Amino acid sequence: MPLTLLDTPDRLILLRDQLALVAAALREIGDPALPARLSMQTGIVGLGPIGAQVRSAETLGAALHRVEVVTPLLLQTATWTGQRRQGDDAFYGYGITERIERGRQANEVLALGYLLGTVRHFLGPAWRPERAVVTGATLAGRAEIEACLGCTVSFGPRAGLAFPARHLDAANPSRLDPTELSPAETKPIGEDLPACVCHLIELGLDEARPSIDAVARRLGLSRRTLQRRLEQAGTGFADLRRDVTRRRAEALLSTSTQSIGRIAIDLGYSDTAHFTRAFLEWTGATPSQWRRSVHAAADARSRR
Repeated sequence: MPLTLLDTPDRLILLRDQLALVAAALREIGDPALPARLSMQTGIVGLGPIGAQVRSAETLGAALHRVEVVTPLLLQTATWTGQRRQGDDAFYGYGITERIERGRQANEVLALGYLLGTVRHFLGPAWRPERAVVTGATLAGRAEIEACLGCTVSFGPRAGLAFPARHLDAANPSRLDPTELSPAETKPIGEDLPACVCHLIELGLDEARPSIDAVARRLGLSRRTLQRRLEQAGTGFADLRRDVTRRRAEALLSTSTQSIGRIAIDLGYSDTAHFTRAFLEWTGATPSQWRRSVHAAADARSRR
């Protein structure tokens, strides 16, 4: 995957790619507790819109319910996270709903750090769960992971944290005003195939002009199957690539100082002329005209 992801940490990637990244980092660094350390250091702020939803809830129980509802809408469509209560006990769980095995357990350890950060937002940084749970029968580096999480780790059908249910009533000590949530923190990411293809095209633009064959391979589909399913959704690959490329072009022209020639190359065009013709067809203006109009509008707003 492109290194430009480091500059755009909120970019969406396939879940299987996330699992592969975590597994590769473990092999490279050799620290079995690395996933938990990363998520605990990042905290719920690193969860973007999910973190904002947590911080705007009145109580811990309300936050965990909200996480269960909005996680598949705002963050990951192939995972489940939420809380289940049994008598005096509560379990804040996480599970991968797709049939993906590579890196699954390491990703669960990563998730445990985020789950812990969520609860600690309400109960304080010194709080520890009664136990943590991962799937499987063995866990490499179990002692290091237990030391990082501050509790024992056991095995079960679903990963998560166990703690007394009374904590669910804990009030939010620093509640974020829900009315201050930005559109990005409430807008669904979309779980349909066209939305997924758009995300993959967006990633592909960081390296080259993405092709339908490359996107189909990333999705584990044949070219024809992808074409047929997009047709059933009322669209096509060329239309999606055009829309994504146009949005990226407009963003670069609005916010960067790169030359139009450089932008053309970054978007996969062989020269400025081809990019200019395409942009003129999309917007009715050349890239330079569009950039001037955007900057003029911004200057006008700043003078008000």
